[in-house]
Parts: sequence; C-alpha cells; structure tokens
Amino acid sequence: MARPEVVTAARGWIGTPYVHQASVRGAGCDCLGLLRGVWRELIGPEPEVVPPYTMDWSEPQGDEALLRVGLRHLHRKPAGDEAPGDVLLFRMREGAVAKHLGLQARTGAAASFIHAYTGHGVIESPLSLPWRRRIAARFAIPTEKT
Repeated sequence: MARPEVVTAARGWIGTPYVHQASVRGAGCDCLGLLRGVWRELIGPEPEVVPPYTMDWSEPQGDEALLRVGLRHLHRKPAGDEAPGDVLLFRMREGAVAKHLGLQARTGAAASFIHAYTGHGVIESPLSLPWRRRIAARFAIPTEKT
C-alpha cells in the first residue's frame, strides 16, 4: 500500500546535513535519524530509546541490529511488493550487516529513495540497480503506534 504521507514527510528533510546519531530536521540527521523523524511526525513518540551507536553499526560482531529493530516495529514486505513510503534496509557490501536505511519515494522506471548519506545529507537518489542489489529488507511503516 502506497503511503504518500511518508514520502511527503521524508522530502521535508531533504537538505538536512548529515550528522551521526542526530534526528533534527534542518539541523542534522543520519539515515536512522531520518526514519526516526518521519516516525515522530506521522505516528508520534519513537517506540524505543535508541542507544548510542558507532559508525560501523555493530559490523565487527556481525550483529543485525537494524534488521531486528525493523522486525519489531515495522511490517516486513516481500521484496517485489514495492510502494512509495516503504522503508528500505541496505547492506552496503555483500556479506556485511544491513546498516543503511532509506524511504522509497517513487516506483517504476524512475524509482527513487530518500536517505541521509555521509557527505551529502538528506537527498533523493535514483533506486538504481546497484542500490537495488543492496536491499536486505523492505518494510512498511505502521499507520499507528505499535
């Protein structure tokens, strides 16, 4: 199911600088901070406190922390069931833990996603084949607090 309100909220963050562990529209956020901000805007208080985390996202331990949190608070979707507003979880390289998030903005030939990217801030990027190959999971944001 398409969630245009998720896309609208995420686009409101475009131009926000990248700041590790932050989640303040216009001031700074990272990829998780973007999702947290959209959640607060559409659903309300965050479902759990986010502990401090390092840039490596528990990679040395092989811990799928973001995937576990996604399974707790989001609705997992089949890979081919694309819709605007979906949360995308990426593995930045094969065999690594999933540690990057984005929100699908458009589907089809001009598919795109919104994400906070180191060195760029919050941007909308084409969901190109190299990005598609990195998708580890697809989720829908609940319509109300879980």
